[in-house]
Amino acid sequence: MMRMRTTLTLDDDVMRLARRRATDLDRPLKDVINDALRDGLTLNRPQQGSRYRFQLKTVAGKTLPGVDLTDRDKLFDLMERG
Repeated sequence: MMRMRTTLTLDDDVMRLARRRATDLDRPLKDVINDALRDGLTLNRPQQGSRYRFQLKTVAGKTLPGVDLTDRDKLFDLMERG
């Protein structure tokens, strides 16, 4: 794997966390930061070739007393008061 030397400006708290993690794992700081960046940059990224699938979740329910679904004007009035 090719490596590129660069300069990053990190917030103090981020640097403290990275140093602590490196110490806890007994790993070089640069490896800990590379792993954290790699994980963060690939988070929630769809797998190549995969497609998003929307799944509708339905639940059983009933109409509340006083709600008439056939009278849209009364229904809108109820929703505006809610």
